[in-house]
Amino acid sequence: MALKLFNLPKITYQCLLPTVPRLYFPLNSLSSLTQNPSVSADDPHVATIFNIITSSPSLDSMVKSLNSSQIPLSKDLIEQVLKLVSFRRANPIKTLEFFDYIHKKRGFIHTQYSYDAMLDILGRSRRFEEIWRVLKEMHHKDPDFITPRTVAIVLKRIAKGGSVRQIVESFKKLKKLCINFDVLCFNALLRTLCQEKSMSDARNVYHSLKHDFRPNANTFNILLSGWKSIEEAELLFQEMRDFEIKPNLVSYNCLIDVYCKNHQLDKARKVFEEMREQEINPDVRSYTSLIGGFGSIGEPDEARAVLKEMREFGCNPDVAAYNAAIRNFCIAKRLRDAFGLMDEISQVGLMPNVTTFNLFFRCFYYVNDMRNASSLYKKMRDVHSCLPNTQSCEFLIRLCRKHGDLGFGLELWEDMVLNCFGSLTLVSDVLIDWLCDEGRLDEAEKCLFQLLEKGQQPSNASIKRIRVLMELAQRHESLHKLHEAMSTYEHGRVENNGLSF
Repeated sequence: MALKLFNLPKITYQCLLPTVPRLYFPLNSLSSLTQNPSVSADDPHVATIFNIITSSPSLDSMVKSLNSSQIPLSKDLIEQVLKLVSFRRANPIKTLEFFDYIHKKRGFIHTQYSYDAMLDILGRSRRFEEIWRVLKEMHHKDPDFITPRTVAIVLKRIAKGGSVRQIVESFKKLKKLCINFDVLCFNALLRTLCQEKSMSDARNVYHSLKHDFRPNANTFNILLSGWKSIEEAELLFQEMRDFEIKPNLVSYNCLIDVYCKNHQLDKARKVFEEMREQEINPDVRSYTSLIGGFGSIGEPDEARAVLKEMREFGCNPDVAAYNAAIRNFCIAKRLRDAFGLMDEISQVGLMPNVTTFNLFFRCFYYVNDMRNASSLYKKMRDVHSCLPNTQSCEFLIRLCRKHGDLGFGLELWEDMVLNCFGSLTLVSDVLIDWLCDEGRLDEAEKCLFQLLEKGQQPSNASIKRIRVLMELAQRHESLHKLHEAMSTYEHGRVENNGLSF
């Protein structure tokens, strides 16, 4: 589908930059503790135990219900229940009572995973006294249960609300409980500081504790990742060599990224040469940083040439690499070239993703181009079968309102409701307010109830406005229906700015 492009005003580079900084260091993923346990939730035994834990008013009642259920409490079952508790954000104290009760049963020993999951559940609610009690219990039962992964879980939860000093003090306290307290634990500390505090905090703690550990390549990769200062990155790289630690692909990628973000493309190129001398092949991430670097200095054609260079060196670009090149052409207002690259994505056997389309939606939003935005949306859905995300929908609905194109706004809304994409709450804030301004209460009311039927809660501003209009129109049945729908939420009411049911 060809898109007719109109003259575009200047677009700044910053408005098209990704909002989340790229972090290259490998993570000790805790996702297994909080992933969507859909399979487990469908297990009737898991669901039954979960309901007993959450609904029992006392420990005695919980024990009686557990005994009555006659469900054998295996280690695997306990792990699945804890996973569900974590995902559903269930009561941590009741869960701990259940955990302790099972622990006291003769012959039962919790697994290492169960202990880590319990610590994570307690940490979410900042139950630090209970965390240390469980840690001491783990150390007593089997000191090997406290691993670097355990250390990472505890430090991450402490860091959410604690100071750097509290994090470091907790780290030192964990040293007394963890037998294998080595560089892996040190790396967990640095990673936590990078993620939850700042790179400067991580660097300062590194220098104060580095003599107690033997840093490895991952230590320096953590410190290098996301660093903005060339001087600091080069010093860390030199210190890495002073420790006789050979930089790996991740290390080099971090350095390339720093150079590219600081517009030092010549230095970035020299790193590529050094990598090849060390027989380390640059990967897609290496080249994607270079593409972004050329775009930041206003050379989109050089960035596009990197895509060709990648193939020559046996590294096939992925969609993210293409997106980086497309972003550069959007910044330069060369949308024909940008669309040409999007077509090339399909020609090489890949598929444009939602980020690809959002680069154009963002561009069209800032230049107030409704015609091309709506045309691209249809191409996105009909040709590429790509579902928009919340960012796509926000650009489109706000652009619709600027142009007064309510028909397309309602079409977008119905598509969201039918195909379950994007945040209905955020889009409904704009759409319901718009419909109320137009005096189209029937459609505003329909949108509100569609939102509630999908299990998403409207904002207080939307509820307040539509409720006032319902009262003025004397729609008593609609008011009653709204009250009944909102009563399913906590305390059966919404209260904010004087609004209550």
